[in-house]
Parts: sequence; structure tokens; C-alpha cells
Amino acid sequence: MKKIKYTILFSILMITLSSAQTQTSDTNYRNSIIETIKKIETIFKIKVVDDRGLLKGKELDFSDWRIEQGNLEVSLSNVLSPFNLTYFKKPDGFYQIRKYEHYKVSIDKATQRLSFLTNLYITKEDWVKRKAEIKDCMKLSLGFDKAPETPNSKPILTKKRKYKGYSVENIGLEILPGVYTTGSIYKPYPLKKKSPVIIMPNGHFGDGRYRKSEQIRAAILAKMGAIVINFDLFAWGESLLQFPSTTHRNSIAATVQVLSAVRLLDYAATLKYADMDKVGVTGGSGGGSHTMFLAALDDRIKVSVPVVMVSSHFSGGCPCESGRGIHLCATGTNNAEIAAMAAPMPQLIISDGKDWTNAVPELEFPFIKRAYSLFGETELIKNAHFANEGHDYGVSKRMAMYPFMAKYLGLDLDKVTNKKGEIDESKCVVEPYEKLFVFGNKGENLPKNALKDINELYKLFGEENHREDEVKK
Repeated sequence: MKKIKYTILFSILMITLSSAQTQTSDTNYRNSIIETIKKIETIFKIKVVDDRGLLKGKELDFSDWRIEQGNLEVSLSNVLSPFNLTYFKKPDGFYQIRKYEHYKVSIDKATQRLSFLTNLYITKEDWVKRKAEIKDCMKLSLGFDKAPETPNSKPILTKKRKYKGYSVENIGLEILPGVYTTGSIYKPYPLKKKSPVIIMPNGHFGDGRYRKSEQIRAAILAKMGAIVINFDLFAWGESLLQFPSTTHRNSIAATVQVLSAVRLLDYAATLKYADMDKVGVTGGSGGGSHTMFLAALDDRIKVSVPVVMVSSHFSGGCPCESGRGIHLCATGTNNAEIAAMAAPMPQLIISDGKDWTNAVPELEFPFIKRAYSLFGETELIKNAHFANEGHDYGVSKRMAMYPFMAKYLGLDLDKVTNKKGEIDESKCVVEPYEKLFVFGNKGENLPKNALKDINELYKLFGEENHREDEVKK
């Protein structure tokens, strides 16, 4: 055993001596990054894993000089950052080499960040001031200050379909000159009194608002007594009639999606039976991101249910969520803090154990709850965590959302409850895609002024499209 130990130590010594002999100022002490990482492992007694082969073939000037004894994190960052690489500390204690992604950090770094943010505001007044700073910055980052006014055109509405307890009609709303947001409006039927409004930003789930579970969620909420507006992502669904799917990864997608929700709510405010004092928002995945954004930015929102997206270490890999730099606001924020901006309105955070929301009960939820405590309203923030489930807005998650919306928007659960006392989704009609189209089966009814050039969309905001070449590919 001792012989093996000495052999290993001798090998490390030889590597060190060899490295020292070949590195001189004549070559800027250039060394293989793999060799430098081996030194870091030896010095700090850790294990670094490069299971993606990201270190292969890379060399760095002054590589070994970048090691700072006594500071592991700085040493790793010094060596990795020139290659746009980073590290994630894994639960097993290993350090995994990862490609740098601005929207994703390791949980240990996220924990440090939340601790830093916690110390920024001690009183309610401190938090209100910071919240206002983040909010103003988010609006500027999204380009709201440069957004053209809503066109005067009338909304395009399809024929209303009537079902037991609710109706459905499709809407095409010109939110910017030549830019139409498309969606479906579910209403209680018959509609005879003021009804709460629920806006449903769509996520990246397959088939968008046409998918079965999406239709069921909107229909149940309508049967419970809400006017529900479910709308397409940018360059998704019928928006594809104007912009190809590749443009969904343009940063302007984030602006259009937030603006779509805001201007659909403006439209809802014109409806005879819309109760704009009771407005809720819910969506999953990317729709969960936009649920948080809308609750943070639009004071009309009174109840928020973000689903499988509240995370301090992941802010959404799609530019439609993280492409406009809103997480750089106020010297840096994250989705946990943006979710906290909903305080003190009722908010249900739905999370699961198999995606980036797996740490919510122990990490993000206590942080967000603290913001509510500054208002003395901790009973208004809840977390429904499904440890054995994955990334979806499935049945169990909907069953957690329905009673919460009912409680705080004054909806009637009895209208969707069967004799066993269970919420029954089986009576909802799942419509074929063509019934949900606004502009016809082949887009034949798309208005003639419809914008189809992503560059022209950027120009509406006084900006340039810097992804033009990539989009053309």
C-alpha cells in the first residue's frame, strides 16, 4: 500500500518538475490546461471531472500562475474563464467542467447569490426600493420605453363555440404595427356577471395552446367562472405565419411575449364582464418565466402561479426568457428574486424533483417567503412540490393550482367537482387544431399588413437584429 502511495506522489512530483522545466517566460509559461487542473486537484485535494471533453487540446499562457493557493473557486475560474468554461460543484463533491452559460449556475453559487441578495434589504422599505429599481430596469431592458403604441385596429375574433359551462373563441390582436398575437379566449357560459380574468402565457411544451392539457386547463378555469386568455409564444403556433421558428431564439421574442400579455390584458379591460380587480396569471416552463415577469411588471395581476420555473440557478435557456438581460438588473438578480417581487399578492409556486426547481422547498421558497414576511403576509405564499415528478404542467400540478385560483379570485370549484368531491376534467372538450386557428387552416385570413421581417420588428423598437446571419442559416 505504501509503495502505491509513494508511486503516486512520485508521479505528481515528476509532472510538476516537468511542467516547471518546460514553462519559461520565453513561452509565457504556456501549459496544457489539463495539467494545470491536475495541479489544482493536488493542491486542494479535490476531484475535477471533464466528462464532456471540454479541456482537451487547450493551452493557456501563464496557466499555473493563475492558481491562487487557498482559494479554489478563484483558481478554477482563473483557468477556465478564458475558454468560456466554468465548473459546477456536484452533490458528490466532484467539480464538473461545464461550458459557460449565462442563464445557468451551480446550486452552490446560487445559494451564495441568494445570501448576498438577502443582505441587501433588511426592512420592507429597503425591499420596496429595490423592487422598484428592478422593475424599472426590466421595463427598459425589454424596450417598453421604445415600444410603439397599440394600433387602433379592432381585434379579430372567430365564431364562438359553446360547450357545457364555457365557450371558446379565438383572437388575433395587433399589439404592434403589423404584429399579431394569437390566442384563444375561454369564458364562462352563459356569461351574465363580472368575472375574474386569467392570462395564460404559453410554455415550450409541444403543440403550444393546441395541446390537450392546455385546453383542459383553460376550460376548467372558465367553467369555474374565469375569463381565460391563452396565447401563443412568439414564432410559435400561428405566429409562425409571420416569423419563422428560428426567430423564436431572437431576444426580441422576450419583449413581444411580455408585451402580448400586457396588451391582451388591455383588451380584456374593454370587455363588459371582465373584473379587472381580480386578475390572475399562470403558465408552465417558459410560460412560468413569463408568469413571474408579468406579476413583477403589471400591477393589475393579483394572483400568480408560476409552474416548474422558479429557480435561483436557472433563468431559462431560451432567449425568449433570458435574452434581454433582465437578470442583470439592479447589479444582478434571478428568477427567485423576480418571483419575490409578487409580494404581497397571493402566489403559489409549483415545483418538482426532476428539473431545476428540485431545490425550491429548501432554497428558493424560504428566500421568497422572507420578502412576504416584510409585509407580514407569509400565509399568502405557498409551495406545492412534487418530488417524484418532472417538468410539466400535468394533472397533479393543475389540481394544486385550481383551488388556489378559486380561493383568491373567488371562483366556484363546485362547478367542476364530481360526486366524489374530485375536480373532474373529463367533461372538457378537446378541440382539433383547426378550430383554434384565428387566420384559417392555411393562414388565408392573415391581415395584409402582417409584418414578416424580423429586422423590421427590431426597427419598431429602434434596434438592430444582431442575429441576422444566424437566422438566415
